Amino acid sequence: MPSPIALNPPAPPPSIFKKTGSLSKLPLMSTAMSYLSAVQQADTRARSHNNSSAASTPTRSTHSSVTASSEDTILCEDDTDNCLVNPITPPTSEIFATVHTEFGYCANEAYRCVSQHDYTKPFQEHTTEEPPYYVLLTTYISYLMVICFGHVRDFFGKRFAKSFFTHLMPHDGYAPLNSDFDSFYARRLKRRVDDCCSQPIAGVPGRTVVLLDRYSTDYNLTQIYTGTKTRALNVSSYNYLGFSQARGGCSDAVGESIRRYGISTCGTRLETGSSELHVFAEALVARFLGTEDALVSSVGFATNSTFIPALVGRKSLIISDELNHTSIRVGARQSGADIRMFKHNDMSSLESVLREAISQGQPKTHRPWKKILVIVEGLYSMEGTLVNLLRIVELKQKYKFYLFVDEAHSIGAVGPHGRGVTDYFNIHPGSIDVLMGTFTKSFGAAGGYITGPKHLIDALRMRGHSCPYAEAMAPPVLAQIIASIASIMGVTPAPQLSKSQNSLSLAGSIITLKDRVDDLQGMVPASMLPAWINLHPSLADGSEARMRIRRLAFNCRYLHAGLKKLGFIISGHPFSPIVPLLIFNPGKCLMFSRLMCARRIPIAVVVVGYPATPLEKGRARFCVSASHTKEDIDMVLQACDEVGEILDLKHGSGERWGIDEVRKRAVELVHSAV
Repeated sequence: MPSPIALNPPAPPPSIFKKTGSLSKLPLMSTAMSYLSAVQQADTRARSHNNSSAASTPTRSTHSSVTASSEDTILCEDDTDNCLVNPITPPTSEIFATVHTEFGYCANEAYRCVSQHDYTKPFQEHTTEEPPYYVLLTTYISYLMVICFGHVRDFFGKRFAKSFFTHLMPHDGYAPLNSDFDSFYARRLKRRVDDCCSQPIAGVPGRTVVLLDRYSTDYNLTQIYTGTKTRALNVSSYNYLGFSQARGGCSDAVGESIRRYGISTCGTRLETGSSELHVFAEALVARFLGTEDALVSSVGFATNSTFIPALVGRKSLIISDELNHTSIRVGARQSGADIRMFKHNDMSSLESVLREAISQGQPKTHRPWKKILVIVEGLYSMEGTLVNLLRIVELKQKYKFYLFVDEAHSIGAVGPHGRGVTDYFNIHPGSIDVLMGTFTKSFGAAGGYITGPKHLIDALRMRGHSCPYAEAMAPPVLAQIIASIASIMGVTPAPQLSKSQNSLSLAGSIITLKDRVDDLQGMVPASMLPAWINLHPSLADGSEARMRIRRLAFNCRYLHAGLKKLGFIISGHPFSPIVPLLIFNPGKCLMFSRLMCARRIPIAVVVVGYPATPLEKGRARFCVSASHTKEDIDMVLQACDEVGEILDLKHGSGERWGIDEVRKRAVELVHSAV
């Protein structure tokens, strides 16, 4: 259902989600059936709208997100253009004369925070609270009922509705197309929530996102598009720093790269590297992270799955966190090395595994391992937990193993300068043997990178399958990477290179950065960027990126603390941009997503369940962005408070506040001790 947004919204009508102590006090919502009926009627009215009521593509800002007002951008539903509008437009700036659907602005400096470890306190190992026993019991009963009814339907369906089960039974001499047992979960469980998963979108997944409306008449076997669109507040995308924008300095650089290079890939990688854009990007990544050298890969998943086998092999040992990403697991299995697991973020478990592995050696022969590689993630995407890097570095110095840190979600999102977990803990990058990350989250691009000592990177260029065999990154993607990283670091003018100097010499200009800690805080020389990239002054001096990083830290901490004060069970680190809200029951996960989308101002959320999480720990995963304003987070908290009352989700312990108190004391919550 389209949800327009206006400049000066009228007083909103009374919400059906009124906060009360019991469900019996909700007007017209005394039973779940009456609520579902109301939602169905609203959905029917939305589908009756013609295509002219669809959300139109709004005009976007000519610049990224410079702030110039003490007011935050707000959402409202009465604008026929269905967009976010700047509530106060400075008369002297054309920047704010356009809508801010992609990046909301906020000039209130109180809504800023610095993401860094407090060394006056020990690192807090986050433990998730356990819900009441009746919640776990009903969750298991829910799965049991779905499984039992699913098998009953399969039993009778194969006998009385064979046309719907031909792919599961032998037919005309052919074997079944799918295994009955293997496909059971997808057919009987996942299909029931397909309307909440993989929602098609149009446009940029920024502060808001345009959803293509659809419905199903065959229980989600197929989806029918209505032709209408709905603009929703977006807390479901990995757009941490808000660089996914269709207008602004980064997108201008991308447009210029298309005019110069086209949109195809840069071709086969050369022995000395690739095109000049690859050299610029790799040099910039290495300088940004403070390492000797770096390489980039066109696919983030392949960065792990193809380079880990190049690091270790037979007679080597990989010790992996039990919640590491699938790409790490695939790479570890392909390497041929032995694999041991340790409990998630449990340093005692890691040390125990290390002691046993070192003392016992290889199986059967008990000879020393050729290599021991410990692989962890900087920020775990499903739990929102931050790695205890301080303790791991201590163990590394004690047991002399190699350390591989996957910073797919932490790079750009944590640390006072956006340089990931090493920046957050103020640990020199040289303490880590291999730093891996992706450009798909904070940088609004695609692909991944690996940084480390030059001799290691040179070896990976030859042995990693993604370098000699995979296609290189396309020029527009490289331009987005270069522009976004340069805007985070800031650019300082530098003498132009002479014509006799080869642009490939840029790669050698960063090799001396290993022990130069001061350079980690410095700006990047203009000579390390393509001459045709001209960033806006606020991007070139790094001021806007610093604002984005601090806004992201505030938004993360505010949402995390606010949900806890409202009584929810929350997982993850307070500075994590991924905030998991534990729902537990699979049916409630489904309803949570639908209720959030059915609000007067829809909110797009991601719900996750088994097998991506443990069976009893289904959750909603909020992905916070720097593009969100404080009012956006207020709106999410208000929605969670109301929906949480309906679905009985508030099982957290500790002191509880009302939603009004949470919004009023937001700054206090953010800066208070956790």
